[in-house]
Amino acid sequence: MPPVPSPPPVPALPPLVEPGPELSRDEIARYSRHLIIPDVGTTGQRRLKNARVLVIGAGGLGSPTLLYLAAAGVGTLGIVDFDVVDASNLQRQIIHGVADLDRPKAQSARESIAAINPLVTVVLHEERLDAENAVDLFSRYDLILDGTDNFATRYLVNDAAVLAGRPYVWGSIYRFTGQVSVFWEAAPDGRGLNYRDLYPQAPPPGMVPSCAEGGVLGILCGTVGSVMGTEAIKLICGIGEPLLGRLLIYDALAMSFRTVTVRKDPGGAPVTGLIDYDDFCGVVPDDVAAAADGAALSPRELAAELAAADPPVLIDVREPVEWEIVHLDGARLIPRDRILSGAALGELPHDRPIVLYCKTGIRSAEALAELRRRGFGQVRHLQGGIAAWTAQVDPGLPAY
Repeated sequence: MPPVPSPPPVPALPPLVEPGPELSRDEIARYSRHLIIPDVGTTGQRRLKNARVLVIGAGGLGSPTLLYLAAAGVGTLGIVDFDVVDASNLQRQIIHGVADLDRPKAQSARESIAAINPLVTVVLHEERLDAENAVDLFSRYDLILDGTDNFATRYLVNDAAVLAGRPYVWGSIYRFTGQVSVFWEAAPDGRGLNYRDLYPQAPPPGMVPSCAEGGVLGILCGTVGSVMGTEAIKLICGIGEPLLGRLLIYDALAMSFRTVTVRKDPGGAPVTGLIDYDDFCGVVPDDVAAAADGAALSPRELAAELAAADPPVLIDVREPVEWEIVHLDGARLIPRDRILSGAALGELPHDRPIVLYCKTGIRSAEALAELRRRGFGQVRHLQGGIAAWTAQVDPGLPAY
């Protein structure tokens, strides 16, 4: 039986950036291991030197990507981040250290980059990315890298990149899995794709937990962030087979990589402007928001009720692993999924007030809506979850 021929390789895209000035003696010494790679050489290094790359977020994926792009000699790195460094970040956000706690992430990242490569210009954008500033901001850069962890921002980045005519590298992580792809609506030769071709609609609110709710293996960020940085370098230099039209899926537990083809959505509407992305993606479903309206207790209100002679029944709807980290005294653990499936309904009283809580208030609101549908009338939930309780009532409890 004759061998099956391999599919023809996907052609490289043309270089995204023109070569910059000649390399100095110091730059030749610094980047010598690049210069002796035929596909990169001095011309490719000069392209990197001339490139302007905007990284959205100096967090889990932004950290390794920024460090490696700086080490590689990308001339200008822009950082969009208005958050501050928290202790929970240090497990994966390797661009920050203990000394950076409570400092702005963008400033911490700039210092780490300078320590690796002082030849790189770092531009800070310490503001929230929104529909008012995204297109103009993207237009100032050659390439965008998006490692954000919520769908509203992902769709905003996609649509702004389409309107600005810029390609972007997208990455996503959750627990032990990661995904990476390249999107560029204006790509040559009819190869244009954007994020809406992969995800025409955002998944239902609550369907895909964030890393803060579901967790992520810290070292996964290094693998996925390195792939994102590699794709950026390939696009800048015009080498190799880009992930445009392919989705890379990494499973750390199986230690496997696979790719699936992404094709243009024939029914997709063109992006002609920016929209309200929080409304498009939602935080919680409409029925959940309606059920939770007026049924939320602040941490201090709950503390007062728990101290009364006849306290409400307190139900923790998180997962057992979260219960082991920290829980409120007097609470009972009934995970949300057991409430949503109906399996735990017999464990809950109909004749006493019930207060539900989770980590941030999203899962408890979903459980509240389900109990209301099942005929439980005296149900409320803790606004902001145990995270708010720890911040406002009992700072001595562990925060996670």
